[in-house]
This record gives sequence, structure tokens and C-alpha cells, in this order.
Amino acid sequence: MKSLVIYYSFSGNTRLIAKSVAQTLNADIEELKPIKPLNADGAGYVMWGLRQLVSQSKPPLTPLERNPMEYDLIVLGTPVWSYTVTPPIRTFLSDNRIIDKNVALFCCHGGNYGKTFENMEKSLQGNKIVSIADFYDLLKHDSDVNIKKAVEWAKTILNSEKDL
Repeated sequence: MKSLVIYYSFSGNTRLIAKSVAQTLNADIEELKPIKPLNADGAGYVMWGLRQLVSQSKPPLTPLERNPMEYDLIVLGTPVWSYTVTPPIRTFLSDNRIIDKNVALFCCHGGNYGKTFENMEKSLQGNKIVSIADFYDLLKHDSDVNIKKAVEWAKTILNSEKDL
């Protein structure tokens, strides 16, 4: 099964999980990058993020190197901002009509993932969601445990491929 891991990472948490999953699945990997980098820190980061979410911002992204429709399995990863997906993931889901694919979803969060998976699934109707996983604040707490969890999660996806 030809697999692609697509992710957005602001602080590195999601990137670490995406790379671990891609390596385990022997998948191609694609990082979503806004044309205008999302720069903020401290309290400014929180306020900036809230404005982006409230306005339902969809920042333009650099062109993808790979066509997701050429893959059998798409693994999509996002940080959680205010209990939902980040604006770059929102842009990707809006700009790319993903249909009739097996999709696995993951998120990285510092507390509660809220409606992240629910919102992603709404945007991915017409696909089979094969698995979901969340990872807690791995760069600050138990990164080794979370990487091991990511590898094990990816192995369950590999083991279920025969049923896909």
C-alpha cells in the first residue's frame, strides 16, 4: 500500500510524530508550509492563534511536492489549537479534495484535543478513517514514550492493511 504522511508542525511536536510514523510505514512525507510563515511567541502566539481560529483563516500554502490522490493511505497530522485543527490543515483540507482514500489521523496537544478529530472527519467525508491517535505534549513530557506510541500506532495501521 502506497502511503503518504501529511502534517503541519509549529513547535516540532507534530513533526517528530510524523517522521516516526512515516519511517514505520515506509511512507512518503509532506510538511505543509504556509507561504507567509506563522510567526508569534508567548502571549502573542496565543492571541494570534485565537484570531486565526475565530476568523477561520486559511493561509495559502506552498505547493505540495506530492499528489495525495496517488496514494492508498493518507496519514494526516496536526497540532491542536483551541481544541481544533490548525489553519494550515484547514487550508489543506479545503484546497485538496481527498476522496475514496484510507485515512489515519493524529494530533499533538498540550491538554485536550477537543473537536480536532471530529472537525477533520467532517472535512474528509467520502473516505475511510482507519485509525486515530493523539499524542500529549511530547517535547516537554515523555518524548520517548510518545515516539514509541507513534511507532506502535503505525504498526497497527500496517497490520490492518490487509483489511483495507
